[in-house]
Amino acid sequence: MARQKLLVLEFNELCPTLLDRWMAEGHLPNFKRLHDASEVFVTVADAEPPALEPWIQWYSMHTGLSYDQHGVFRLTDGPKAGHPDIWGVLRDAGLRTANVCSMNAKGFAVPGNLFVPDPWCTSESAYPAELNTFHGFVSSMVQEYSNRDNALDFGVVSNFLWYLATHGLRPGTIRDILSVLFDEKVRDPSLNWRRAVVLDWMQRDVFLHYFRRYQPDFTTFFLNSTAHLQHTYWRHMDPDAFEVQPTPEDVRKYGNAILFGYRNMDRVVGEFLALERRGVTLAFTTALSQQPFLKCEGIGGQHFYRPKDADALLRTLTIDASTVQPTMTHQYMLRFDTEEKAAAAEVILDSVRCDGRRAIDFERRDDGALYFGCMVRSVVSDDATLEWVVGNHADTMRFLDAFYMIDEIKSGMHHPDGCFWLKTGNHVVHKRRVSVLDVFPTVLDFFAVDYQPSDAHPFGGRSLLSDKARDAVLVA
Repeated sequence: MARQKLLVLEFNELCPTLLDRWMAEGHLPNFKRLHDASEVFVTVADAEPPALEPWIQWYSMHTGLSYDQHGVFRLTDGPKAGHPDIWGVLRDAGLRTANVCSMNAKGFAVPGNLFVPDPWCTSESAYPAELNTFHGFVSSMVQEYSNRDNALDFGVVSNFLWYLATHGLRPGTIRDILSVLFDEKVRDPSLNWRRAVVLDWMQRDVFLHYFRRYQPDFTTFFLNSTAHLQHTYWRHMDPDAFEVQPTPEDVRKYGNAILFGYRNMDRVVGEFLALERRGVTLAFTTALSQQPFLKCEGIGGQHFYRPKDADALLRTLTIDASTVQPTMTHQYMLRFDTEEKAAAAEVILDSVRCDGRRAIDFERRDDGALYFGCMVRSVVSDDATLEWVVGNHADTMRFLDAFYMIDEIKSGMHHPDGCFWLKTGNHVVHKRRVSVLDVFPTVLDFFAVDYQPSDAHPFGGRSLLSDKARDAVLVA
């Protein structure tokens, strides 16, 4: 008897309610196929705000540890934390693993295995090393997606396109990409939001290329595009829920953006259902979901501002950082050669004001890193002034010369419910919610791996496999 391979589709923040609605309406036929042959669970996150963040919940899922146990709070903390994760435990049991962009995970370089860091990660290298060509380009696109002045180096683009051409990019994907670009450039520039799914298509093709070569026993495959669309366009999908109303024209342009994202994910599900012929069992999970973001409606909605050029802004503020790395939306991580430089940076950042209001949020971490970002959340006037102090000298500049406003108003916020579906051929919709911490022991049970966590970090979850489902994943 041999165990099936397991491929876990990690589609960040898809909502159980929207999946149910759009499956019923016929928009998601492949999700429906997967759902109707799966044990279906609604999961609950293991932490509340401010720890209800995807980079925390995914880390909890991948380690089987609660937030209170692992303490990983920021997107860059996971690779440094050192807890045993699902890929390492399964490799120690003799299985081949692939981590394709799973969020906030530590890298590994083990022959016969695959690792691609998440798009926000700058500390880990892909394995095999040739995958760094793919990761580096995708990472730069995701981290600078809102910066229209971000110029692409011709050599970098050419190298990336050659890599895709020789690592699985299919003619159908090329046609799809050209169609998206044509619609944006020729038909309607407001369709540029569709670019988010282009990276999904590239990632899918590259993964399938490597999957055929490496045949991993356990794979996680992470996509984030629809989470981004939900954060941005929920008010256009459901304007009645919001006080700040989109215009009828914006509803026309963006009202179906989230459905577009779900239908794109449905296409990926269809592609991967075909892998069953290779002895693959599919699972699907979301870690958490979203709901309307209503907290800032009284001030015109929550906006984000981002430096036009973070390096130039730091030079203007006379902050001498050795490295400057973008993390999420408006935030950057700084590192310094000396403690004195870090301390001086904190004093300067603390002095920065926009028309008298504090303008910069920052936090120093135990490893010496300093995170900073613009904390202005409302619309500023064209002549708003940025002020700061260095030593005894005060200086000013126009706020909008330093920062630009990301176009979209935040519309979706995190919700603790998520999905976990395991395709066994035995369709059961479980009414009782389960914990995200149950996924780790369920995967171990799937592979019949006996793993004993340390006394200091016991599991917070339990296996969800019924005896019938456990028998279903055994094949002759």
